[in-house]
Amino acid sequence: MATLTIRLADEKHERLRKLAERREISMNKLMDELATVALVEFDAETRFRARAALGSPAEGLRLLDELDRREKAEP
Repeated sequence: MATLTIRLADEKHERLRKLAERREISMNKLMDELATVALVEFDAETRFRARAALGSPAEGLRLLDELDRREKAEP
């Protein structure tokens, strides 16, 4: 396990402390959770971009048109 030291504005630190307190977790656990969220978002974007690079814009537009037609056909 690694140790990370960061510098934050006092106001931001206080707000994060209050957030951790409200969630009834430590500041360490809060930072761990926030890091996890950031990494999940990064991984999702990376996967999306990789798949988009392999995809066909024409096929994507065709699928969107098909969805529009189906939506208009539903009562």
